[in-house]
Amino acid sequence: MISLDDIESARERIAGAAVRTPLVRLHVDAPAEIWLKLENLQPIASFKIRGAANAVRVADPAEVEAGLVTASAGNMAQGVAWVARELGVPATIVVPEHAPATKLGAVERLGGRVMRVPYADWWRAIEESRVSGVDGLFVHPVEDEGVMAGNGTIGLEILEDLPDPDAVVVPYGGGGLVTGIASALRPLRPETRVYAVEPETGAALNAALAAGEPTKIDYRPSFVDGSGSPTVLPGMFARVRELIDGAFTASLDETAAAVRLLAERTRVIAEGAGGLAPAAALAGRAGEGSVVCVVSGGNVDMSTLGPILAGQTPS
Repeated sequence: MISLDDIESARERIAGAAVRTPLVRLHVDAPAEIWLKLENLQPIASFKIRGAANAVRVADPAEVEAGLVTASAGNMAQGVAWVARELGVPATIVVPEHAPATKLGAVERLGGRVMRVPYADWWRAIEESRVSGVDGLFVHPVEDEGVMAGNGTIGLEILEDLPDPDAVVVPYGGGGLVTGIASALRPLRPETRVYAVEPETGAALNAALAAGEPTKIDYRPSFVDGSGSPTVLPGMFARVRELIDGAFTASLDETAAAVRLLAERTRVIAEGAGGLAPAAALAGRAGEGSVVCVVSGGNVDMSTLGPILAGQTPS
């Protein structure tokens, strides 16, 4: 668990980078009263700016001067590039070959250098917290405690706007987001259930919880590029399993339908991972009562969004 003091300090530290996002009601016939925490409204259209800004601002300035490095499918890449531009230092971003063009274009506009690598090499960089041959401070997209503390500021904001939620549902990529949010909720509102949700095509956390330990799964990349993986990071699994009340999966059809519904009902554009929590809540998996769904980001290629809005599920 990340300490509440660290999360509250992070809120002060990231001021001027991250914004306080709104919590809005999704008016729809559903088993629960659904609320949306709109992290897609951040300056980089993703919650990742919270963790990136906190991790870099708390780091040794001498390390930061050499530049920033991360491995990311796109959203942490933008967060690190945004902070690097603010500080006037270079940013090198290692991305998997299937990373969306929208996210990569945003990184390049922010001045970041993009390195495309095979998925296995990208995952190795995440496991090893380094990129061979690249100098600079490696900002881990998940396991850095500064990143998790920054993510936890979302939990503080949720409770300020809705003091007694019955459940909070969080998309799961590597575990840093749900760890941060749950670390804020547990001491302040222990009655609130916290759930993680993954695409069924990459539900490594669900598999690990069922097995009692990290296990390999048959991971298939999809338009839900910000969530899902072939296995969980062992260190994160040890944290997450103690903090959450359970995990769900959402099908690609359910996730596409949730993205479409958010666009139709609230005029909110969510990327695939951002549609996971609403998809689970709409299906009733998070139970009844008031359920907060974290819409983690809105960086989606138009070539992906178009078919979804037309009623299709991207392959």
